[in-house]
Amino acid sequence: MRTIRRLIYSEVLRAVGFVTLAFLALFFFFDMVDQMGELNQGASRGYTVGYALLYVALQVPNHLYELLPIAVLIGTIFVMARLASSSEFTILRTSGLGLRALGTLLLLGVAFVAVTFVFGDYVAPAANRTAQTLQARFLGDITVGRTGAWMKDRQEGRNYSVNVGALASDGTLNQVRIYEFANDSGRLLSTTKAAHGRFGDHGWDLQDVERRSFEQATQAAQPRVEVVRLAEWQWPTGLSLDMVAAALLSPDRMQTVDLFQYINHLQDNGQNAQRYEIEFWRKVFYPLSCLVMMVLALPFAYLHFRAGNIAGYVFVGVLVGISFFLLNNVFGFVGNLRNWEPWLAAAAPGIIYSLLSLGAFGWLVLRQ
Repeated sequence: MRTIRRLIYSEVLRAVGFVTLAFLALFFFFDMVDQMGELNQGASRGYTVGYALLYVALQVPNHLYELLPIAVLIGTIFVMARLASSSEFTILRTSGLGLRALGTLLLLGVAFVAVTFVFGDYVAPAANRTAQTLQARFLGDITVGRTGAWMKDRQEGRNYSVNVGALASDGTLNQVRIYEFANDSGRLLSTTKAAHGRFGDHGWDLQDVERRSFEQATQAAQPRVEVVRLAEWQWPTGLSLDMVAAALLSPDRMQTVDLFQYINHLQDNGQNAQRYEIEFWRKVFYPLSCLVMMVLALPFAYLHFRAGNIAGYVFVGVLVGISFFLLNNVFGFVGNLRNWEPWLAAAAPGIIYSLLSLGAFGWLVLRQ
């Protein structure tokens, strides 16, 4: 059995590696073509072809994370179909493989799950942060559209709505606006505008600050607005660099732990965290899709064809893989719109395809 397992594993690893390299080379080319426009924009700031190649190379870990499950599917289908066409799989079954084929592939799938998790949770986020820092250095600050990122913070009977226009590559906050509200009445108490800010030990150290305090009318005084301009001012807050970066970055580029912490922050401040919860569970379940791909590929080994076109079966596998990832994205959007349970929206495609592939595997085994 060890010899059989070594044969299957070596063939699958070779095929998956070849498919993965082909996909990465294709996406590397697309990313480099996309960087041609950035080269024209950043030429005056020193953004050269070397930096563009470095930026594209830093995108490779994220592409590997996204493409590895479908590469596993295509590579495994190719190996299973080739073994079936040469009757090698039939010989392996008579040698005692039989139902153990599912366990053999799932054991290899666990290794692919581990690789996908490591790249998705550690390598890709670090590479993405480095890539964004590189681009911010030459092409401008990290931002989200024209309005920047909005966050909330609660402190001692006060509610704060915070807007950060952009985050520089060195961690500097630009175009900061802070709106302070009374917790009981919701009345606007003050507004603070700062051109720049840094993360200090006990809050944000803001520069070029303009504060407007709004005082309510009383029997003895009229309502008035007090305007104060300060060169520096410290705002005590628990909003950290990671939280600001999370608000500015796409949630699919974040680590699972960072997502979990940011979800807790949103919930503590009464904000809707549905989108981030779905992305959190997708980060949890996505590496497991390698197991789903293995199960999807196994029924191809039980198809009887001698002179059939293996490329046709591989193409069918590609279509199945694309449909899986499309359904995965659709369930994420629909789950966010329909307010489904986040874990269900993330896990439903994998469950559906696993049941279908296990049903096909069981039917083929019983029929044979």
